[in-house]
Amino acid sequence: MTATRSGGDAPLSDAPLLSDLMPWSTAPLRYGRSWILSPDAASLTARWDRLVQARGAEREALFEPSRARTQHSAVAALPGGATGTGRFARESGRCPRPLRVLHGPFDEQWLIPDHRLIDVARPELWRVADEHQVFAVEQAWIPGATTGPALLVSALLPDGRSPAGRPGRIRPLYRRPGGAEPNLAPGLTALLTGRYGRAVTAGEVLAWAVAAAAPSAGGAAVPLTADPGVWARGVALGRRMIEIQLRGARGGERPRLPGGRRPYVRAAVPAVPGTIAYDPADEALLLGTGRISPVPAGAWDFLAGGVRMLELWFERRTRRPAPGTLEAIAPAAWQREWTSELLELITVLALLAELRPQQQELREGPAVGRSELYGAGVLPAPEAARRPASVLDHHEEGPDGQFALI
Repeated sequence: MTATRSGGDAPLSDAPLLSDLMPWSTAPLRYGRSWILSPDAASLTARWDRLVQARGAEREALFEPSRARTQHSAVAALPGGATGTGRFARESGRCPRPLRVLHGPFDEQWLIPDHRLIDVARPELWRVADEHQVFAVEQAWIPGATTGPALLVSALLPDGRSPAGRPGRIRPLYRRPGGAEPNLAPGLTALLTGRYGRAVTAGEVLAWAVAAAAPSAGGAAVPLTADPGVWARGVALGRRMIEIQLRGARGGERPRLPGGRRPYVRAAVPAVPGTIAYDPADEALLLGTGRISPVPAGAWDFLAGGVRMLELWFERRTRRPAPGTLEAIAPAAWQREWTSELLELITVLALLAELRPQQQELREGPAVGRSELYGAGVLPAPEAARRPASVLDHHEEGPDGQFALI
């Protein structure tokens, strides 16, 4: 650990972790039953209807009880939701409106937002999920493997799941609704403001982290430059990376590749595309007899958690679950909207891949290391900063209609 106040060249080992800079976090959501999540919303409604119409042992088996959830579990409502809190065994009403969520990296799917169906929903995340919030999601670290980005962001509620390896943590940018109280170590922005000679905001810290973060065994490492010019370039790069990942949310523009490089459907995706492959010579993505091009190699080769994202996205929409389960209630054919979503995903991955070479330079040169942060009293962050803020300004409904006392 060689970083000093004067800004010596510090190795990555002295770089602060994201857990140092953004202290409050939660573990990933744990669903407990896969049928409550789907790439299409209509399947969720059909699954719900099938379940509530079933009786006795059949309904019990379809529900897929776990240690955390059975049809008789007493559970409070999710914050901001309007679902019932009576025992699910008595449920006979309509399916709650499905909620768009981020399932692992880059995969936007639909979820039944009913606390009675989710083993561990992390209600503290739901309380601060609003139109101002952005979630930072650490990615899995796999020793000796090319894993992909260390840190991703989402405007949607993320479940934090990892396609391989140990999942990371979910860190909201703000601790309270309305974009109030940044989730940063107290004193961090003041220290960086003094370092760079200009005001540093919470959004800039997140942008820098997205651009500069590197995977490590202890979590995402975020080397902090001591150079104001490098900081400005890194923040600009991170903001662009965030805008791409948010896909038009929070006032940004939807991602687009330059004219002539935008992917188009050259041959329609068949009703049942059995395979996915890539033709590097023609930059073409092949879905059975369907064909999309141009698809940059960077999009096809994009990994997260050591897994190729386009292959995983396709597999989740074409695999056939075991018959007789609620998850087996799914589209029998490829959905038109999936093609549009795939084109956007290709664009997102291609644009991020193009920016990757610019990220490495942010991890080099004079740095503000953990030792300096400790010396300035920024670290360690106080325990209160690692816990969720008390944000309740209204009653939340507890089990069986009782008010929750939190």
